[in-house]
Amino acid sequence: MIAAEHGLNLAVLVVVAATFLVWSLIVARVERWNLTAPMFFVIVGFSLMHWPFHVEALHLGSTAIREVAEITLAVVLFGDAARVSVNELRHDAAVPTRLLTIGLPLSMVLGTVLAHLLLPGVGWWVCAVVGAAVAPTDAALGAAIVDDERVPERIRRILNVESGLNDGIATPFVKFFLVAAVVGTSLEASSSGRAVAELVVGAVGGVLIGAVGGWLLVRARAAGWTTASTTALGVTALALVAYAACIEAGGNGFVAAFVAGLAYGTVTRHADEAALEFTHESGQLLSMVVWFLFGAVMLPALAEATWHDIAFALAALTVARMVPVALALLGTGFDRATIVVLGWFGPRGLASVVFALLAYESLAPGDGLRVVTVITATVLFSVVLHGASAAPVGKRYGATHADVADAEALRSAD
Repeated sequence: MIAAEHGLNLAVLVVVAATFLVWSLIVARVERWNLTAPMFFVIVGFSLMHWPFHVEALHLGSTAIREVAEITLAVVLFGDAARVSVNELRHDAAVPTRLLTIGLPLSMVLGTVLAHLLLPGVGWWVCAVVGAAVAPTDAALGAAIVDDERVPERIRRILNVESGLNDGIATPFVKFFLVAAVVGTSLEASSSGRAVAELVVGAVGGVLIGAVGGWLLVRARAAGWTTASTTALGVTALALVAYAACIEAGGNGFVAAFVAGLAYGTVTRHADEAALEFTHESGQLLSMVVWFLFGAVMLPALAEATWHDIAFALAALTVARMVPVALALLGTGFDRATIVVLGWFGPRGLASVVFALLAYESLAPGDGLRVVTVITATVLFSVVLHGASAAPVGKRYGATHADVADAEALRSAD
């Protein structure tokens, strides 16, 4: 009787909270086996929500689940960006720029072509949705290599910046392809203009909000108007303000969150790492909730998967990522091992989950379920393969490239 008075499903709350508790008790032990937090939460989410429990509130069409995933992505992007040194990035912007302006478009095009070849009966526009949705990367799934100090900081920074910005850049393409798949439209200049406008508004808004918010937090702390704990809350709130305000202004919220993080880190000069750590931990907490929901809500879609879907998922993580990266890095002087590492560590994560849920809401039921199935397979393989390989590859690569400081040295490292 008491449980019935709560709008929140208490079974879900108990299971999610208990999962966090169990993970906190065993994390050091299981990470020795390369079992990552996303793997653990996906497994538990699928297992518990479909065997001991059956929770009708958790379903693919839930707008709340998509919004939780979007907010989580914004917080994670802000936190990752705030740790990047803009001064160092300024002197090494060429590689991320290549990956974003050459590698990402090529990845979307190649992903679209592969979807058309491997997914029979799926129209070109729906294939374009799939190709764009699985193109953005998620550095958090390869955290073991991004956080490994044995790996050259330059390589870790490239992976972080690329994954932070490609989510936002891919968003307008995914949205347009969804509209095209529904109404059968063609690419128009006005649509391209709106996509560019979203990116510009998001970037400008993110800079302003991150810089002004960071300056205010620093000044308030210096004047004794606030405390360490409330400053930490303010930093996380700043991420949400940047995301939501720029969306309201017609901008791209994901770009805004990432750029706001860069601006915040620049203005504060990383003076208060404790405040930023709270935002990072908040992002991790929310991410685990999303991975739990991924296992509970999206993983069952794999019951509809065919060998075509599996083949595309594997191709998306290899051919559609590694070939464009290799082409984008031609002439940079990177050695073969570095190009392979940058190409392989393009894990698909939160952004692809958000796009899959958006596609399910927007497309016809058959197409929506097919897109969810394909993207779920891609993300699941990424969670397992990139999660399991991050630590050993980081260790091996770091051992041979730890002291490499520039592109010329990288070229001669092998």
